[in-house]
Amino acid sequence: MHFHEDDRAQRLFDAFPILPGQVNISYVNSTEHVVAWHRHEKQTDYWVCIKGSFKVGICNKVTEVVEWKYLSDKNPQTLEIPPGFWHGYMALEPGSIMLYYLDHKYDAEDEFRCRPGMFDEDWKTPWN
Repeated sequence: MHFHEDDRAQRLFDAFPILPGQVNISYVNSTEHVVAWHRHEKQTDYWVCIKGSFKVGICNKVTEVVEWKYLSDKNPQTLEIPPGFWHGYMALEPGSIMLYYLDHKYDAEDEFRCRPGMFDEDWKTPWN
């Protein structure tokens, strides 16, 4: 199990190391930081909001069209992000917590990153 903290979130990685994939938990205290964009070629992500709420951007690498999803503890659901799709998030409430399962252990060689704004997307919420 590993812990990492930066200005975007506090993260607990590989909470159950005996699983074939990886369970991670992110505690996000700020609503001002966008954690985006990244994609994987092999890995599928499954995201669940267990506290608070998140705005999630998902972008197909071929069409480069951003689709917005909202995860909340008030409307529990699991968001599946397949390989090849750019994705990222921002918390809509301080103290939001996301639980996410990766179907493979994290592999830095399988992660590709780019910065927010790459797809001319607008991370602002209607009330900003």
